[in-house]
Amino acid sequence: MLELSRVTLGGRELSDVLGDITAIAARAIPGAESVSTTLIRDDKPFTAAYSGEMSLLADELQYAEDGGPCIDAGRGGVVLRIDDTWTEERWPRYIARIREIEVRSSLSVPLPYQGSWIGAINIYSSKPGAFASPESLAAGLGAAEAIAVAVANADAHAQLADQARNMRIAMESRAVIEQAKGVLMAQRHVDAEQAFEILRQASQRYNRKLRDIAVGIVESTQTKA
Repeated sequence: MLELSRVTLGGRELSDVLGDITAIAARAIPGAESVSTTLIRDDKPFTAAYSGEMSLLADELQYAEDGGPCIDAGRGGVVLRIDDTWTEERWPRYIARIREIEVRSSLSVPLPYQGSWIGAINIYSSKPGAFASPESLAAGLGAAEAIAVAVANADAHAQLADQARNMRIAMESRAVIEQAKGVLMAQRHVDAEQAFEILRQASQRYNRKLRDIAVGIVESTQTKA
């Protein structure tokens, strides 16, 4: 699992990073034939990355039933293992359908995130008891941690981008408001405080943002010019 530590996180789309980690997990987890990453956003699960069609089909069956090991692991923060679908009694509707795609065993490990969970990594095999060894669990936990770090990194990057955008908008708004105040001071022979009060009253009267009122005033002078 040393490969996981070499996955580049910065400057890449989250889907690409998760694709790399999921592919590494499929090669490194003992017993794995197919691996997927389920993320849960607004309580809705979806497959963010997968290696092998078996995992995608198994995930989709669980989403259709809104229940199954990957969903329950992702929502409840518990490791869930199926040793043999032919003897498994949990999730009867899902199990009945999963046999059709020849899944015999699976392992779902939750993804930790800020004291909660955001989904699960799901490992599937066509052989019974494929994930009974401690090595399979340890590797699954390592992959889950790597995925959680990637998601946290992507979320932090998105938050920084939002903050930068909001700051830029705030600076642009302040600039146009100052311009509008200057126009009013020149036209109505008022001071800066009175000019701002005129803008504020117009904003309330017309139920429009102060910035929009300011833009209108500045644009009107440019049109006349």
